[in-house]
Amino acid sequence: MGSTSAAAGLLARQLKQMKNDKDIPGISCGLVDNNVFEWEVMLMINDDCKYYGGGFFRAVLTFPTDYPLLPPKMRFTTPIWHPNIYHPSGDVCISILHPPEDDKYGYETAAERWTPVQSPETILLSVISMLSSPNDESPANVDAAKMWREDPKEFRKRCRKIVRESLGDE
Repeated sequence: MGSTSAAAGLLARQLKQMKNDKDIPGISCGLVDNNVFEWEVMLMINDDCKYYGGGFFRAVLTFPTDYPLLPPKMRFTTPIWHPNIYHPSGDVCISILHPPEDDKYGYETAAERWTPVQSPETILLSVISMLSSPNDESPANVDAAKMWREDPKEFRKRCRKIVRESLGDE
């Protein structure tokens, strides 16, 4: 039980810090059902982002009770089309959310995977960066990766539609 309360205390401090930090534009966080292990996140994507700029995307971060030793899981609840986001579940596939162990496929180094120095802030900033620069070498959504590589115009068109939908315009 001690590690659970330590994790809860750490998460409460990290949430408070993120709410008070004005240097993180475009990220808003709060608790789901007053549960410190489940955060609702709103990402308001900067217009500089080629594909998702101007969009408002909701997601949930679910933290394990042994956080920060193990990473949280992140799932978009707003529909999103991206090579590194499973479709239709919205689960995010990014290296820093992979457990701190050797990659059985040899694709990632241990340094690219989760370490306890990561935080909700670094996760969300990495996901925003991922939205701008997909990793199509290890896609979670093979169809999105193929479209991104082979038909960038159609990929951009689909993303713009998703951005409009995220704003309630469609």
